[in-house]
Amino acid sequence: MGYPEQIDVFKDKLNKKANDLMRYLPEYYQGVLEMEQLQESNAIECGQLAYSIEDSALQTNVESATWGLARWENILALSSDSTKSYATRREMIKAKLRGSGTTTPEMIRRTASAFSGGDVQVTEVPGEYSFEVRFIGTLGIPTNMAGLIQIIEEIKPAHLEYKFVYSYTWWASLKPLTWNGAHDKTWNELRVYE
Repeated sequence: MGYPEQIDVFKDKLNKKANDLMRYLPEYYQGVLEMEQLQESNAIECGQLAYSIEDSALQTNVESATWGLARWENILALSSDSTKSYATRREMIKAKLRGSGTTTPEMIRRTASAFSGGDVQVTEVPGEYSFEVRFIGTLGIPTNMAGLIQIIEEIKPAHLEYKFVYSYTWWASLKPLTWNGAHDKTWNELRVYE
C-alpha cells in the first residue's frame, strides 16, 4: 500500500472517529482558516499514529500479520518469499512454531496438520527407521506439500525416512453420480469428490 492510499485510509478512520481538534481550542480560534487547516493536519497525523499502533499490534500475531510475516520468517530462520500468499507463509510459520523441541510423532502430526487443514496420523515403522504421514482429514494432496516437506526435513532426525499417504474418494461413493454428473468433473475432481 503506497503513501497516498494510506492517507485515504487514515482520513477515513479519522472521519469515522469524528476527531475534531478545533473543539479543544479556545473560542477565539474558531473560524480562523489557518488554525483549522493546522488542526486538520494534526488530526491526520494523530490518525496515522493510531493506525500505525493498531497495525503494529496486528503483526505480533501470526494469524493477523501481513508485512510482519517477514520478521516472523527471519526469527524462525525460514526463507522469506513475498510472492507467496499470506496463507502459505502463515502455514510455514505455524508449522515451524509447532515443530520446535524434541521430535515426536505427535509433533510431526501437529506440524503436518498445519498444512493439511485436517486430521493427520503419524505411524512409526521402527524396523525400517521410518514413519508414515497419513492425511485422513482431507482428500487428495494438500496444496503446500513443498512447504511441509521442507519443515519435516528440518525437524525429523536425519536417520529417519518418511512417506506420505493420501486419502482419495472410494469408487462406491461415486455410485450416486450420474454419467453426466461425472462427465462434468475432471479426473482430479473425482479423486477428491465428497
